[in-house]
Amino acid sequence: MPQRLLVADGDAAFCAFVRALLEAAGYAVDVATTGDGALETVREAHPAAVLLDVSLAGLSGYEVCRAIRQDLRLDIPVIFVSGRRTESFDRVAGLLIGADEYLAKPVAPDELLARLRTLLRRSGAAAPQRAGLSRRELEVLTLLAEGLGQAEIAERLVISPKTVATHIERILGKLDVHSRAQAVALA
Repeated sequence: MPQRLLVADGDAAFCAFVRALLEAAGYAVDVATTGDGALETVREAHPAAVLLDVSLAGLSGYEVCRAIRQDLRLDIPVIFVSGRRTESFDRVAGLLIGADEYLAKPVAPDELLARLRTLLRRSGAAAPQRAGLSRRELEVLTLLAEGLGQAEIAERLVISPKTVATHIERILGKLDVHSRAQAVALA
């Protein structure tokens, strides 16, 4: 089952862009357009991470972050992504409230994904996706992530290319992804 993420932003176009980016990377994405909606989604869906704009209707992003950290006592990654609140003091305030990252719009898609994956890995949220993989499947996934092809993996692990293909099929199924690239992204 893919990891669930929350994107909370009042800008529908930005939400659609981030949702498409994250879903293409293999994540399940919930969207909230208000601070109250974001907090409700956190309580109900228990996302692995939250991408949050500071300027939300109702509760501000700062208030949502504070509630996640102090009221709910959750230690999930929180990334602020803002187009309006980008001054140094805005970023400092967000980090002091408990955010793990603070990015300014427009944000580069590859940077957003890299920062998100790093935070998920550090938080331990990435580990459950690997829990169902056998030792050999983890070896195959690691070699795929290193850029090796099927024949090279077979040679390195002293198994047949057909066995490698079988392992790759099982990895895709267990990680609930549809391509090698998505599997590697999760690795």
